Amino acid sequence: MSDGGYRVGIDTGGTFTDVVAIDDSGRVHTTKTPSTPDDPSRALLQGVHKILSEAAGGGGAAHPTGIYHGTTVATNALLEERFTSLGLITTRGFRHVLEIARQSVPSGYGNSYFWVKPDRIVPLHHVKEVTERLNFRGEIVATFDDDEARDAARWFRDHGIQSIAVSFIHAYTNPVHEQRMAAILRAEYPDASVSLSSDVLPEYREYERTVTTVVDAFVKPSVRAYVDRAREQVSTLRNGAAHLPFLIMQSNGGVLSAEAVARQPITTLLSGPAAGALGASWLADLAGFPNVLTVDAVGTSTDICVVERGTPHITTEGKVGRFPVKVPMIDIITIGTGGGSIAWIDGSGSLRVGPKSAGASPGPMCYGNGGDEPTMTDANVLLGRLPPRLLGGEVPLDVEQARFGLERLGARLGLDAETLAAGVLEIADWNQVNAIRQVTVKKGLDPRDYAMVPFGGSGPLQASRVAELLGLRTTLIPPHPGNVSAFGLLAVDLKSDYVTTVVQREDRIDRAVLEAVFMRLEQAADRELEEQGVAPERRRFLRSADLRYFGQGYETRVDLPPGSVSDESLQALVERFHSAHQQLYGYTYRGTQMVELVNVRVTSIGTIDRPPVAESPIGAEKRQPVPANTRPVYLHGRFQDTPIYRRSEFAPGDTLTGPAVVEEYGSTSVIQPGHDVQVDRFGNLLLTLTA
Repeated sequence: MSDGGYRVGIDTGGTFTDVVAIDDSGRVHTTKTPSTPDDPSRALLQGVHKILSEAAGGGGAAHPTGIYHGTTVATNALLEERFTSLGLITTRGFRHVLEIARQSVPSGYGNSYFWVKPDRIVPLHHVKEVTERLNFRGEIVATFDDDEARDAARWFRDHGIQSIAVSFIHAYTNPVHEQRMAAILRAEYPDASVSLSSDVLPEYREYERTVTTVVDAFVKPSVRAYVDRAREQVSTLRNGAAHLPFLIMQSNGGVLSAEAVARQPITTLLSGPAAGALGASWLADLAGFPNVLTVDAVGTSTDICVVERGTPHITTEGKVGRFPVKVPMIDIITIGTGGGSIAWIDGSGSLRVGPKSAGASPGPMCYGNGGDEPTMTDANVLLGRLPPRLLGGEVPLDVEQARFGLERLGARLGLDAETLAAGVLEIADWNQVNAIRQVTVKKGLDPRDYAMVPFGGSGPLQASRVAELLGLRTTLIPPHPGNVSAFGLLAVDLKSDYVTTVVQREDRIDRAVLEAVFMRLEQAADRELEEQGVAPERRRFLRSADLRYFGQGYETRVDLPPGSVSDESLQALVERFHSAHQQLYGYTYRGTQMVELVNVRVTSIGTIDRPPVAESPIGAEKRQPVPANTRPVYLHGRFQDTPIYRRSEFAPGDTLTGPAVVEEYGSTSVIQPGHDVQVDRFGNLLLTLTA
């Protein structure tokens, strides 16, 4: 029996905040509450109180034993690009490092003749130089000038520049000058928020290291302020306990204490999407589908990730908006297609959907909160794909208001409301299809080799049609799809990444030096896990390295075999690199080209106990559930009388055939004609494409 203690996962989205609570017996409760964009911590507290009240069921007591949180605060701050109070201090002579960047032009010169480089993240007059210089070995070439450093600190103080990034040349090899600059900033300008490149990204490539540090400095005040408010809210939930764990999701697929996140907030840039990909891949793996495409469609966007052998792809070449952020993150592509995506007509007279969204406030027109532009949700309501009320009746939908908006827009194209609504949804479906092709076909992968796992509030609405367009044989819709991201938060370990640059050719690798570097990184990782209260037996350290062929300009990350660095482990590392290069790029220079080691990495993991997932045996007899009712639903170009099912009434082994609509709290699944459905032992809906 449960003692009333629940682990609570909370994922903040653009429209709703999703909440999941689970006790030691595996009993799960899910709910949603409207997001509060002005202060997301209010929705966090409201969501916890709501889920605990529902868990208590009007009797007994329910209290949290841990809060696990996915947040979009850092992402939203960066995407808004309000960089007025941001500065950079760099080595004298390198003032234009952000302007020069990599001299790359999107899509190649042939397609970008009129491309204009976007504004710098830091305006040039906010960049200050300080005389100092290290060489690539970390040796001092020019002495640090304290007077220039004080002048720079005072200039930022006098001009009210609150966020300051410090990125000196070759600081990844020796942080001494950056640490001296930080000490001067603390003395001259104690209110400034400061980020050092030697802390944020101690690896070579000046532009990427500098822009990543600048991004960290920019989002730090927003994240710190939010984390402080959230910690204050969480402290009211302790229920007499001395400590209530409050862990925040990172982009790399692990959680970290709120205190640690406040020190390095850049790790949370893909916090919510990472939790969704992990939760969906974990549930699919349990059901026997280790290779999947996760499709997280929410109010403002859709996040897509490739998962192989139960593990999402990790990249250090990610971007948020237009900015390269070179920290480990789950490889996710995001498009501006979600339930709140607005339908509009561009300058050429073509119908477009997104990326602009109605968000949580005012929301779609059918919400009746003042929205005046039609959205995907309005189109789904008009075409009968959504019930008249959402969230168990909490959110009524105004069909006539949706019709009004669609008729007004359709009149400009000579289309009636229903035809326009169908076009809006078809465009949205193709947006998802094209995004999935970007992460599969473009990388040499066949999407038909994967099962699709749609989730989020609007994911199951589109899934059947998207599978049809791609020819995907299997689609898995998990229980409570609107809360998969929140559920995923409860299934991830504590995780941190440590990296340093050590450039050595394979025939000249110094095993003792390499082992010493790994040991130094592991000791730092061990100290952090100890600070977070992780027991020694729950600490693991994984070693990896970035390798390339000598002369290449890019690296491939490869795992090291367990144990100390030896001739055998180095040989295995090089062989793994050859194999990985062959898989990624279709060719290898095995035996003809020297390999070069560039960066060494340590990933620390503090393991947690996964929550139990309830399952039930499938009965010998197949049963077809009885629909609750029928209603006209627009599918395949016409309205059809379609059976409406309540998912709560399904049992493992149940089967049905499309067309059908399956309703549940927080989400609705539209099953197109040509799909068969079976409920598996975990309660997943397994859609099989038959036509």
